[in-house]
Amino acid sequence: MSDDLLARNLAPESTALEAWNRLKAIFLNNKSARAAALEHEFNNLTLKSMPSLEVYCQRIKDLGDQLNDVDSPVNDQRLVLQLVHGLLEEYDTVGSYINQSIPSWETACSMLQLEHQRSSTRDNLSSPIVMAAITNEPVQNQHYPT
Repeated sequence: MSDDLLARNLAPESTALEAWNRLKAIFLNNKSARAAALEHEFNNLTLKSMPSLEVYCQRIKDLGDQLNDVDSPVNDQRLVLQLVHGLLEEYDTVGSYINQSIPSWETACSMLQLEHQRSSTRDNLSSPIVMAAITNEPVQNQHYPT
């Protein structure tokens, strides 16, 4: 418990139950405001605003769990739909498939991870050095850090 909450809750000659009830009232009074703030963040979260796909998936899941904690239930289907909603264009194909099939949360995240890995592998294979190695042609005028 933070020092602020501790100071607000402790009263001379009060019981632990009374302190608990005061603490509970503080959190319950803030539940609606907290739910509204979480809903806003949940509905507006995008992959573009996150450092990676993994962090994006985890943040959506965390927000869903927090919404559940403030009595604003978020089921797997809603998690999956929001996950797809915030994706970048490069995920349009897999996102469309996920929207049509509405798999479980874990499956949807796995599908996106696999698409990300496939895309990264494809991008690495089309780099000038790899293309030169494949075609046996030297790479000219390319400067790469050592």
